[in-house]
Amino acid sequence: MMESRDILLEPIMSEKSVQGMEEQHYSFIVHPSANKIQIRKAVEQLFKVHVVSVRTQNYEGKPKRLGRFEGKRPDFKKAIVTIKTGENIPMFEGV
Repeated sequence: MMESRDILLEPIMSEKSVQGMEEQHYSFIVHPSANKIQIRKAVEQLFKVHVVSVRTQNYEGKPKRLGRFEGKRPDFKKAIVTIKTGENIPMFEGV
């Protein structure tokens, strides 16, 4: 069983995710094997908010090239968490 800190790897702070915060949508990069129930419990436990819904997306890493060397960015899983109206996550406050 993973702990809450192991499930949520990092927040996503892009232009699109900052706009989503107005509708109470927060984006995180999560552990690839975490399911929606684990993500919901982790957000509720770490940030003391009530989660309304969780949506997940799996991304394949893009192929990249530097000169003659080819590589690939790592695959990752993204979760978009909707929280109850009127609540907020203080980590995202200064954005």
